[in-house]
Amino acid sequence: MLNNFRNLQSLYQALGAHWLIFRVSYALRLRTGLIRRQIPAYHWKDRPLETWLKSKIPSKAEAYAQWHRQNSAKFFFEPFRPEWSPQGVVDGQFPSGIPWNPNHAVNEAERILKGELKYFDHEFIKTGFPPDWHQDPVSGIRLDAGKHWSEFSDEGEADIKFIWEASRFSLVYPLVRAYASTRDERFAEAFWKLIQAWAEANPPNTGPNWMDGQEAAIRLMAWTFGFHAFLDSPHTTPERIAQFAVMVAVHAERIYKNIDYAISTHSNHTISEAFGLWLVGILFPELKDAEKYLALGRELLEQEAAAQIFPDGSYAMYALNYHRFILHIYFCAIRLGELNGAPFSEALKDRVARSVDYLYELIDPETGQMPVYGSNDGALILPLNNCDFTDYRPPLQLGSYLTKGTRFFESGAWDEPLFWLFGPQALQAKVDAPLQTGQSYADGGVSILRGSQSKAVIRCTEFRARPSHADQLHVDLWWHGTDLACDAGTYLYSGKGMWRNGLAHTWAHNTVIVDHRDQMKMVSRFTWTDWARGKVSQHAEKIWRGEHDGYKCLVDPVSHRRTVLSLMGERWLVVDHLNARQSHHYALHWLLCEAEYGVQKLTSPNFGVWLAIPDGQLPVSSTSGSKLPDSNVIGSKLPDSKVFIQMGLAEGMGNFSVIRADESSTRGWRSRYYGQKEPAISVMLEATQPQVCFWSYFGLESDSIELAQNSLTIRSGEWNTTVHLDPLNK
Repeated sequence: MLNNFRNLQSLYQALGAHWLIFRVSYALRLRTGLIRRQIPAYHWKDRPLETWLKSKIPSKAEAYAQWHRQNSAKFFFEPFRPEWSPQGVVDGQFPSGIPWNPNHAVNEAERILKGELKYFDHEFIKTGFPPDWHQDPVSGIRLDAGKHWSEFSDEGEADIKFIWEASRFSLVYPLVRAYASTRDERFAEAFWKLIQAWAEANPPNTGPNWMDGQEAAIRLMAWTFGFHAFLDSPHTTPERIAQFAVMVAVHAERIYKNIDYAISTHSNHTISEAFGLWLVGILFPELKDAEKYLALGRELLEQEAAAQIFPDGSYAMYALNYHRFILHIYFCAIRLGELNGAPFSEALKDRVARSVDYLYELIDPETGQMPVYGSNDGALILPLNNCDFTDYRPPLQLGSYLTKGTRFFESGAWDEPLFWLFGPQALQAKVDAPLQTGQSYADGGVSILRGSQSKAVIRCTEFRARPSHADQLHVDLWWHGTDLACDAGTYLYSGKGMWRNGLAHTWAHNTVIVDHRDQMKMVSRFTWTDWARGKVSQHAEKIWRGEHDGYKCLVDPVSHRRTVLSLMGERWLVVDHLNARQSHHYALHWLLCEAEYGVQKLTSPNFGVWLAIPDGQLPVSSTSGSKLPDSNVIGSKLPDSKVFIQMGLAEGMGNFSVIRADESSTRGWRSRYYGQKEPAISVMLEATQPQVCFWSYFGLESDSIELAQNSLTIRSGEWNTTVHLDPLNK
């Protein structure tokens, strides 16, 4: 009881009275069944098409289908329009010389027809065709399809995201892309069979797939994409068009009646659900409530762009995948608005443009990779290309063209979304790739230091919105295109035990952990209180300094200050000072990418790890889940190109450990795709004393470091430098 009271008090302080009152009242509505009465379950036949349409709009299938075709709004594409010839699509084919392989989409579409769906845009899972919409295909757990959506909890035995994934209908996009290049009517028929199967298994407001308005909005986004792509197919019958309109109307009403909950989250839920309403309003003006949906959706999209996209272009959820998620929504909204004479404000477009530029500074242009910081639930809601989930070039290429009329990157598979939203002429746009620089994004709490072939991406912020991870002073270090010191990612939101959003904790990040505690208090999987406040005190071309107060709540408060130095020859030095009056347990942690590695104890109390990354390849080490001793070199002989990470203490003695893929903890794991984890190398140096100064050096095999009189002397080839540790603490 006391803990519950303290949690309420913490939530009040972090999120405010209005949020707390709404959430408490919403919980009461769920518990008392009031939600079931306000948003009742029913059968599709109970509310036929005529009950949704405005007066004078014909409701019989033939007449309605004809009316809709004659009065339909403009969509991104009408891929087989004659005016796209000769540069455009001819006889159902893409333009000649396209920089992507259409067969990738055809192959994926064939797998869909065979009952295999790609989960979280990464792994194909056998589900059957159509899938069981209420079963987690991994665990085999099936939820009761006959209960009202409000009777389900996302805290149950099954990870609800594995239930929802098929119902997001991401499979529509490969079916459409395959149809565009082959005109194979099997793909159009598959779309309609899946729509029908979903409707039969999911009556309005019944079952887990109606739980979340955001899921309904994502489904609408995919459905309308397929609807317009297959509109001229013989399989798109008047009866199916009429049924589809009913399904769209039901989804819009579901979102509208519970939009207050999405608004209370101050998150991407607000944006996605607003887009769902706006999308229905602009594409289906014949619905009775179309104007209401259109107006509210537009108001919220404008409002949330200003609230959630910070002035520097960073995103309020402090998560790069969610940032991509909302940009895809805004790209679609802006383009559809332009096509239908309903443009959004210049202020909204400016925020989106800043967001695109912000992400461009973070991307590795050669690979499309980004840091994996923040929550990553595997969402990719506009999968119109053959690129990997981790490749951010498709949205940035699209965003650059949308906001500037130019492209960031030379032609490649990442160009395909341009074709779908803008047509073939966009594929010829000029390439304008600005020089990436070292910058600080104070609103989003991201700073970048750059070498010529390396960079450090540093997290330090005074949170303006709900934190995603407890990751103050985390550093991602990129070396020659490899995310050498990396973020662990997410893995699972609803895993068992330690995997219940376990990688959100401080100890999974590249920072210092004090007394085995998080920097903030986690009161639920997604909610932190007692937010740690970060402060950047210096950011110059080659040096960054910052601190956070996440351990001020301890009986004996601890301060943590970190300095990051970019040295000559792509070398890096990170220095951590932690101060208190009494002894504490301090643990400096680095998560390194998977590679062949070895360990060497240097002059006490210093330690070193060799990491081999030959030609960008990451061979798997044979050691798994084992702690390595502090002496001697362990493992195979490493190539001359290995990276050498040295760590040490300015004073005192430490315990050093290296763990890869520990089965009993979250150490030594990273996750780049939701539901998938892979080995990584967890390096930790621990000490127990009142004050500690850790140093971490990233260099090469030939480098040497000497610690004397609280100074580090670094020698590397033809240059050497001395770094005095005391001044870094001031």
